[in-house]
Amino acid sequence: MWCLFANAEEYQPPIWKSYLYQLQQEAPRPKRIICPGEVENRPKYYGREFHGIISREQADELLGGVEGAYILRESQRQPGCYTLALRFGNQTLNYRLFYDGKHFVGEKRFESIHDLVTDGLITLYIETKASEYISKMTTNPIYEHIGYATLLREKVSRRLSRSKNESRKTSVTNEEHTAVEKISSLVRRAALTHNDNHFNYEKTHNFKVHTFRGPHWCEYCANFMWGLIAQGVRCSDCGLNVHKQCSKHVPNDCQPDLKRIKKVYCCDLTTLVKAHNTQRPMVVDICIREIEARGLKSEGLYRVSGFTEHIEDVKMAFDRDGEKADISANMYPDINIITGALKLYFRDLPIPVITYDTYPKFIEAAKISNADERLEAVHDVLLLLPPAHYETLRYLMIHLRKVTMNEKDNFMNAENLGIVFGPTLMRSPEDSTLTTLHDMRYQKLIVQILIENEDVLF
Repeated sequence: MWCLFANAEEYQPPIWKSYLYQLQQEAPRPKRIICPGEVENRPKYYGREFHGIISREQADELLGGVEGAYILRESQRQPGCYTLALRFGNQTLNYRLFYDGKHFVGEKRFESIHDLVTDGLITLYIETKASEYISKMTTNPIYEHIGYATLLREKVSRRLSRSKNESRKTSVTNEEHTAVEKISSLVRRAALTHNDNHFNYEKTHNFKVHTFRGPHWCEYCANFMWGLIAQGVRCSDCGLNVHKQCSKHVPNDCQPDLKRIKKVYCCDLTTLVKAHNTQRPMVVDICIREIEARGLKSEGLYRVSGFTEHIEDVKMAFDRDGEKADISANMYPDINIITGALKLYFRDLPIPVITYDTYPKFIEAAKISNADERLEAVHDVLLLLPPAHYETLRYLMIHLRKVTMNEKDNFMNAENLGIVFGPTLMRSPEDSTLTTLHDMRYQKLIVQILIENEDVLF
């Protein structure tokens, strides 16, 4: 799990806590009690541990007081319903059993009854023996005190910076590449936190339930992650591995790892900028740079559509090549293809530039009749945007103001651009056609105000 370095003196091993791992090793092992005869109407997904329709008392007798022993039975009161009878803690526990292609009694789903029982015995044993310990696991986390990573920070920062500057060229030596690959998410976070070039936008972790193969320890509390499957959660953006209960305490400091970001379009805005260590999405910077270099005087700029097929080509180029995507005039002579690709990027964002949270507040601000009060209300709502969204919107409005300064040639004023960008930059959290139609004039007005007052609002 942790990387090895050539100079052993530079590596300070973490202090993993072994108590829960030891308890898992001590947990009772499952003992299947086989039915001696053939049971009629036995479900095909159960084995010979199925004993048919028997009572709780009969099940208790069959288990014989053996810790970890288990059988399956069909309910006498509810035919067609099945129960797992399991011996633990000198008593027989009965669980309603379900099957939908996998076996389950709770959230976790298992390929076999044996795995389900094994995981259940581990969980029961650890929660019985260490309930107080588990409740206090988050009180003294290693997450904010990763002293063992301190000596790695400078080296890791240099390597990550070098990788970024070289755009991860294949010329990077195998040794460097391997070292960066093996750096745990925790050490990566420490290194990036102390990297002066890092844009410190706050980002929540994107935790998803994960099954770890082999022993794993929580990178928040340093305790063992127990069980057979779904032992904890992993951040799909940075790879941080923690207990589910610990994930509630992890700060909003996700540092996305580029190798986990599969594409540029349709990727969360903050995730993308943190992964690329940029102030704004590079799509925005590259497209605007190209548009301002050769397109500001183009008639109907942003209003006129480019060929959809060519716009999709630009999208694929960014997804495939990132900042190396070629969108020059040699590749795409029609500037409307580039403006179309930029608008498509904004439309494809899972969370719009003007976020769902702030959308109602912007609409309410647009409805204020007094111009000065309306401007002040818009300014107040702008401050509620996430930093990466705010910076992206600010940069776009500066650009659109330049577009309006060429209105004599391109015939695009702030109102026209508001019509184009209103529904592109802001979408109602309510998936309602009626709401969308009702809000269109306010969306247009908000973007128009942002363009016309860009120097005051940002």
